Amino acid sequence: MTKLENSSGDWRYLDQIPWKDHLTAAGVKIKPYISQKEHDLDVTCMLVKVPVGMEVAEHIHPQQDDILFPLSGKAVMWIDGVGDFPLIPGVAVRVPKGVRHKIYDVKEELLIHDVFFPALI
Repeated sequence: MTKLENSSGDWRYLDQIPWKDHLTAAGVKIKPYISQKEHDLDVTCMLVKVPVGMEVAEHIHPQQDDILFPLSGKAVMWIDGVGDFPLIPGVAVRVPKGVRHKIYDVKEELLIHDVFFPALI
């Protein structure tokens, strides 16, 4: 794909943004494409890639609501007070701030569109 210049930062090709290591989940990759730092917005949007056999251990986001929409893959998600459910394409998930949650039992590599409000990064 041809790289196009976009000085405004209002749009971009996601394949031109590098994957980064997740800060706390070894083996998991993130691709932030909207952030407070870059766009001066109070939201963070990223892609999250969780390989087969990896997990995102139990954690909370003290200040952010976490909205997940799996684009591909198959795993199980647990949310405190909700329990376990399949994390597959077609499921939309909202984890309120301060609520414990995790992703595990990844059977097919997950690709998740993940939105944090207010901004995480």
